[in-house]
Amino acid sequence: MSDQAVPGGPLAGLKVIEMGQLIAGPCVGSRLADFGAEIIKVETPGSGDPMREWGHHRYEGKTLWWPTLARNKKSLTVNLREPAGQEIIRKLLITADGLVENFKPGTLERWGLGPEELHKINPGLIIVRVSGYGQTGPYSNRPGFASVGEAMGGIRYINGFPDQPPPRFGISLGDTLTAMFAVEGFLMAAYWRDARNGKGQIIDASIVESCFSMLESSLPEYDKCGIIRRPSGTGLTKIAPSNIYPTQDDTYMVIAANLDAMFGRLCTAMGQVELATDPRFLDHKARGDNDLELDRIIGEWTRSLSMEGLSSILEKHGVVHGPILSIEDIAKDPHFNAREMIREIEDDRFGTLKVPGVTPKLSETPGDIGWLGPSKPGQHNTEVLGALGYDEESLEELRQNGTI
Repeated sequence: MSDQAVPGGPLAGLKVIEMGQLIAGPCVGSRLADFGAEIIKVETPGSGDPMREWGHHRYEGKTLWWPTLARNKKSLTVNLREPAGQEIIRKLLITADGLVENFKPGTLERWGLGPEELHKINPGLIIVRVSGYGQTGPYSNRPGFASVGEAMGGIRYINGFPDQPPPRFGISLGDTLTAMFAVEGFLMAAYWRDARNGKGQIIDASIVESCFSMLESSLPEYDKCGIIRRPSGTGLTKIAPSNIYPTQDDTYMVIAANLDAMFGRLCTAMGQVELATDPRFLDHKARGDNDLELDRIIGEWTRSLSMEGLSSILEKHGVVHGPILSIEDIAKDPHFNAREMIREIEDDRFGTLKVPGVTPKLSETPGDIGWLGPSKPGQHNTEVLGALGYDEESLEELRQNGTI
């Protein structure tokens, strides 16, 4: 597999320097890399990004987290705390389109690499800053991770069941959400720069704010009605039917038929067309007011059918539904495979490794996975620094000094 940028992607020709670690910042770089941007990941000399050793589950001693976040990237090791390392970054950024960082706010400024200084040497540079709380505000100096962002952003408060402590999601959702918003910001800034005036700008992406932005109508409902949305278990409060329903084979099916027309199709599928005109379930509000009784009726019907039989009936009548899939189910699922979302990539460390494919699908300039990332920190030091004018003697001196 090639360690060069994905050819033909819509972002081909863009060069972005990634100075982040763990998940939120590197996830930004991963999204851009999948669509053709050249991502040069800056790592700590020697140890590299902590994600190289992350996770409890390993294959022949090797972490399976790293190829998920490092794919399509190059690795450059630089000691950012040393003046010589900071000078390397300045030279690198002169010709870069973007910088991604997720250090604690103020860190770049202490290193002499703040936006004001960087825009002096490259006015078109787009600087993506990912942090827990944003670059300003009374909490900005606090360190922040996804777990706290999900809590303070409100999404953890509404998750789970009313009589239990609010659980965490099974993934670092806040990190990925923030990365998505940050990528949006980068793309908008790149368009504005290239189509308008050539000027770069700062993208300030906060984990807390990204989570808060997912709360739908919670704020206006609180503002005008005094309603505080609370945990609603397996469904959504007053949205019915939209829940999980048991099957004959001890599995659960998600059925989402809360729209009037969809509910009518569900009633027909159930052989209980009279429910569609029952005053208790006549419209969206009535169904919401009687959601427990409606869920009971639907559950009695679904429990009499196998998952396969239930799915067949619902599909025949055009009812939105789907099973709750494990990662094993997904890996074997024909739809995921047909859509190339289960990619098996050749790799010198793993032989082959299945990883998530690229989404969304672009018809003319699709993204791709060129390779699963650098196996060693600094694997591209000679290539990247050589392009900046450093000869082998200079590189050896930088190695000896611990700069790279």
